[in-house]
Amino acid sequence: MSETTDLTIIAPMFNEEENVQRTVDRIKEELEDFAGQWEFIMVDDGSTDRTRKVAEQSAQGDPRLRVVGYSQNMGRGKALRTGMAAARGRIVVTTDFDLSYHPNHIRKIYDEMNADPQVDVVLGSAYMPGGSTEGVPWFRLFVSKTGNRILRHAMGGRYWTITCVLRGYRDHVLKALELESDGKEIHLEILSKVTALGYHVKEIPAHLQSRKMGKSKFRFRATSFSHIIFGIFERPMVLFGGLGILFLLIGFLVGAYLLHAYSRGTLNPDRPLMTVLVVMLLGGVQMLCFGFLALQILFLRRQIYIVQKENRQLQAQLSNRAAPTPDRPRKADDGTL
Repeated sequence: MSETTDLTIIAPMFNEEENVQRTVDRIKEELEDFAGQWEFIMVDDGSTDRTRKVAEQSAQGDPRLRVVGYSQNMGRGKALRTGMAAARGRIVVTTDFDLSYHPNHIRKIYDEMNADPQVDVVLGSAYMPGGSTEGVPWFRLFVSKTGNRILRHAMGGRYWTITCVLRGYRDHVLKALELESDGKEIHLEILSKVTALGYHVKEIPAHLQSRKMGKSKFRFRATSFSHIIFGIFERPMVLFGGLGILFLLIGFLVGAYLLHAYSRGTLNPDRPLMTVLVVMLLGGVQMLCFGFLALQILFLRRQIYIVQKENRQLQAQLSNRAAPTPDRPRKADDGTL
């Protein structure tokens, strides 16, 4: 297989022993008539069962199947970053290992990006018009939909599904990103950074169904916490501005009441409402100031993303120039060729 392929599929796996062969077979079947070259990277996220061994056995004799990973469970973000670092495809598609999204979505994403060179990232969305779900537990679906509505507002209403793993990326986009997340918040981090960098993101309908085998890795507390934090980072004025206006409104109402009491001659300076008035007004002003400072931090954070992108592109250019070629072999340390 050449150094560069047309399509890379990345699927993180953690204790998916019973799903490995089924997933491999379904990926092969789906890409049987694929015109270009493809590879399927299975990333072992520190599984404690025979997942890694079964995957390596399934990959034997087929160079299109690759297994990478590490011994300790680190989270989906770490697994995706590991797979992305190993990817050789012009277009990289990430998906759940249990194929909760049918493997035909891989081709749909690839065809969408191959047909329109202007599209840099494609999101598969079960929650947008045309998307659907099947057999997903109601509580998990409720939490996911609610969280994505909150995040949709935080992202300015741009996207319907912010947390989904089913995505397609052009290789140059992934090479431009300095990713840090180890958990599921990596989906939020990636979308925040590609949006800040001005990449063209497109969303397409997808069908999500409950897993047929194995145990779900969904964790309510961790998922909810990451959604809240991301929302605050993306739209700080929603929190600080909202609290500031609320405090000021309470302060003005208390002040109006005290003014009314003063006009009637019933005002008592020792009443606790005087303290409430001062606290609300000062607190409201402080919250608004925090909001404006947070906006400045958000602006600086986006500028940092741009600098990181330029640094990574420069590093790639320097690496390409330094790499040996058939016409220009690398010089030895002693100065000879």
